[in-house]
Amino acid sequence: MNIPDTFQFAFRSLTAHRLRTVLSASGIAIGIAAVILLTAIGDGIQRFVLAEFTQFGTNIVTITPGKINTHGGSLGAIGSARLLTIEDAMALKQSRYAQFTNASVVGNAEIRAQGRSRRVTAYGQGPDFAKAFNMQVEIGQFLPDDDPRNPRAYVVLGAKVRTELFGDANPLGALLQVGGSRFRVIGVMASKGQVLGFDLDDTVFIPTTRALEVFNRQGVMEIQFSYLPDAPVQAVADDIRRILIARHGREDFTVKPQQQMLNTLSTVLSVLKFAVAALGGISLIVGGVGMVTLMHIAVSERVSEIGLLTAMGATRAHIRWLFLLESTALSTLGGTTGLLIGAGIAWLLKFLVSGLPVNIPWSFVLGALGLSMLIGLAAGVVPAMRAAKLNPVDALRTE
Repeated sequence: MNIPDTFQFAFRSLTAHRLRTVLSASGIAIGIAAVILLTAIGDGIQRFVLAEFTQFGTNIVTITPGKINTHGGSLGAIGSARLLTIEDAMALKQSRYAQFTNASVVGNAEIRAQGRSRRVTAYGQGPDFAKAFNMQVEIGQFLPDDDPRNPRAYVVLGAKVRTELFGDANPLGALLQVGGSRFRVIGVMASKGQVLGFDLDDTVFIPTTRALEVFNRQGVMEIQFSYLPDAPVQAVADDIRRILIARHGREDFTVKPQQQMLNTLSTVLSVLKFAVAALGGISLIVGGVGMVTLMHIAVSERVSEIGLLTAMGATRAHIRWLFLLESTALSTLGGTTGLLIGAGIAWLLKFLVSGLPVNIPWSFVLGALGLSMLIGLAAGVVPAMRAAKLNPVDALRTE
């Protein structure tokens, strides 16, 4: 038997037993489809979460009051020996790595304008906030570069707040009451939508000092330090510690570079994606076990056929290669079918389910397809060796 004859014989064996072929290939197809779907959703979620965190930039260091130790987290302004202040944020501008600094306060406040009122998230921010976090202003301007210790009472509205309070009217110049203080509207932010469950359009932005008065706080909640893109992260963190220790007398604050948090988050998400892919791989293993079973049954059903081939001159190597070729062809057929089904369902989910992050990692797909071929090869080894060892006389006697 030459090579074309071998392939032709294996192909006819598969088409002659269509039900067995379909059942064997289906187990592998389901496993491949499961791997593709699970990894597509896992990879999509990983990309979605990282994109949510990085849309405001990655060259940012957050400084919070209180020192984190090995037994717990930061207690914030309450647990700190010294609060973080606007003056601390001003001092950090002296760093040679500084691009923007921003002292931040967040709280919930009732706002009133045009005879309407509602509760929103009020952000106390500095004039550099929009630049540091890539926030865009739709109309008007963001908070001006006033003296941070005595800024004017200006407010910038989120897109949703503008619509709820002023409708289609131009809100610039209107008065807005935030808590017990009055502010003049000087701008409206471009719509940002939901970010990790927070509606950035249902907000107002006021100067940090004014926010401290509204919320009756003594210190800011955190300071954001935006550094030059080419600056080394560790050197930036060390310089921040140097400046603040000189002011506080000790390290009673926590420095958290966003890049380090992103690296940790990416590692965790990658492990989860791999775990999800492993769950799909269980289906692939089950399909492989089914193929081994069916190949053993095929050998039992074709004993006389094997005896006839041997009697006609086929060597044990030929018999072995015939069964290996059949099992590999079955697994390849099943893997390709599963690839088409899994990719099709993944793309369908992407277009039909709004907001579902789906991305097919082709490295996982090709790996799963290669694994299916290996499973087919492995599944055929023992049955092929068993078939090759049959005595032709005994095999023919079963006819």
